[in-house]
Amino acid sequence: MFDTILIANRGEIACRIIESARAMGVRTVAVYSDADRASRHVALADAAVHIGGAAPADSYLRGDAIIAAAKAAGAQAIHPGYGFLSENPDFVDAVTAAGLVFIGPSSRAIRAMGLKDAAKALMVEAGVPVVPGYHGKNQDDGFLAERAAEIGYPVLIKAVAGGGGKGMRLVEKANDFADALESARSEAAKAFGNDAVLVEKYIQQPRHIEVQVFGDGQRAVHLFERDCSLQRRHQKVIEEAPAPGMTEDVRAAMGAAAVRAAEAIGYSGAGTVEFIVDGAGGLRPDGFWFMEMNTRLQVEHPVTEAITGVDLVEWQLRVASGEALPVAQEDLSITGHAFEARLYAEDVPKGFLPATGTLAHLRFPPDARADTGVRTGDEISPFYDPMIAKLITHGPTREVALRRLSAALEVCEVAGTVTNLAFLGALARHDGFSRGEVDTGLIARDLDALVVPPEPTPQDVALAGMAALGLLEGGEGEIGFTLWTPLERAQVLRRGEEEIVLRVRVLSADACDVLLGAQTVEARRIGGRWQLDGQIAPEVVVTGSLVTVFAQYGLSFEIVDPLDRASARGGDSALIEAPMPGLVKAVFAKAGEAVKAGDRLAVLEAMKMEHALLAARDGVVAEVLVTAGSQVAAGAALVRLEAEEAEGEAA
Repeated sequence: MFDTILIANRGEIACRIIESARAMGVRTVAVYSDADRASRHVALADAAVHIGGAAPADSYLRGDAIIAAAKAAGAQAIHPGYGFLSENPDFVDAVTAAGLVFIGPSSRAIRAMGLKDAAKALMVEAGVPVVPGYHGKNQDDGFLAERAAEIGYPVLIKAVAGGGGKGMRLVEKANDFADALESARSEAAKAFGNDAVLVEKYIQQPRHIEVQVFGDGQRAVHLFERDCSLQRRHQKVIEEAPAPGMTEDVRAAMGAAAVRAAEAIGYSGAGTVEFIVDGAGGLRPDGFWFMEMNTRLQVEHPVTEAITGVDLVEWQLRVASGEALPVAQEDLSITGHAFEARLYAEDVPKGFLPATGTLAHLRFPPDARADTGVRTGDEISPFYDPMIAKLITHGPTREVALRRLSAALEVCEVAGTVTNLAFLGALARHDGFSRGEVDTGLIARDLDALVVPPEPTPQDVALAGMAALGLLEGGEGEIGFTLWTPLERAQVLRRGEEEIVLRVRVLSADACDVLLGAQTVEARRIGGRWQLDGQIAPEVVVTGSLVTVFAQYGLSFEIVDPLDRASARGGDSALIEAPMPGLVKAVFAKAGEAVKAGDRLAVLEAMKMEHALLAARDGVVAEVLVTAGSQVAAGAALVRLEAEEAEGEAA
């Protein structure tokens, strides 16, 4: 076994690897960028090495710097985690050439599965079923359009070097093919340095089921399946194991196909064989097709660990150090059911827009596994994926595990940034999902119901007002003094575009009445806990001018300064601003040009995704304030339209 390993990654996966390595008595070395100097994974590791600037290209993608750090720190092996260099065969070759061990598959195996077209040809040879489509080398636009017509619409255009939904476009009719092809290629070239695509049939009621495999270079086993059908933008949201509705004959067929895929390339380490499954009419042994193989540990690996009792990171270290597979297939079994929910800093009502911010408060439920790379006070940076944590629950049945997930989401506390917590909670309570009726289109079909913003109760508002006034801690000095009548204090809060005016009548250090128009909320502190109208108040934190009440997955209120209350608010439809920090990838607007509402004016790249910035109304471009390649801050003005004529002016 290794004495010391270096982890060529960051965030929650680096922390996860450190935990298993420490349990095995293996010393860990972290690497970090300028943005991660004070990060959790640096604090957990036995040693840490700085490798460059905040952008991944200047740090976590610098294979030479990582190898140099490993050698300087006395590491014998490098664990890549997932993302970054984890599936880069050139990095594997460089690690091996430096006399170090890469904790993962060989470069040959990664290359074999790295391009979707070549991988599918290999799978056909291995007897693994593949989706009908064109996976060849001809990239001529007209030729690909002809193949799409032969396959039959709808079709999927997919980057051959893709992953995470990048470079993927669904095309439902022939007239849209050319535009979708151009868009997919552009995104693929940026994300992977390769704009080649394949075209394949789109399964109308698809389920995404993947099989965890593990090999030692000679033989492989599977650790059963995971269902990852709950997706948005082709990215997973909630995963579970085993798959709902799975039968023993289908499980055996999928598992055998996955093992054939792994053994066909002499696979070593943890990997995942992903299948697209026809969910219409139930699962069938002839109703699944190979989609791709991820030659690394997956983000959702904890659900497999929960149902099998296997520590996959421990297995990775053992096999990489020269041990054979620890078990045979017949030694593996499933116990219970598990779910994983991905908690992100993102604005769901605004189209799942990634968000940044400082985590002013962070508390995870005690009864769930929380894999995280952040703590209270840490920043969600624009340079990396905005994941806050993965919440994992396990139970003897799917129903129990899902109830535990729903309960865990309800008591998770995050303040300082918007999150998808309420969206995850709505998914966990979704009737169809609860019944196991899952497919990749569920979220899109029911999106409106899943993103209904929570409505604060009068008690929530009252609590926020008391917090804003600093009354929750109590104390005689906060009561004040008036003759004959209790002191009343006014407070204005803002939630979205709504301003809420309330008055708090302070009766004593342990009693207040909060007046909201004609309604009065009674606040009393009993036994050290505040109660509102007889109900125990939820937790609340105040950070700067923001109050967060931890009810309904977190309700945020802005404290309005009375001196600023008269200042103008509201959006300017003439000004298009950057919704987050990012890189201006393209600018389509031209001064003097007429545009229609919904026209693309620019494309902003942030947090590994492209975001189209659209005209809010018809108008004429007055000024273009940025150029392609510019790095901009959140709120930066990008394009300005000419002012609209005032209503009633002469024509």
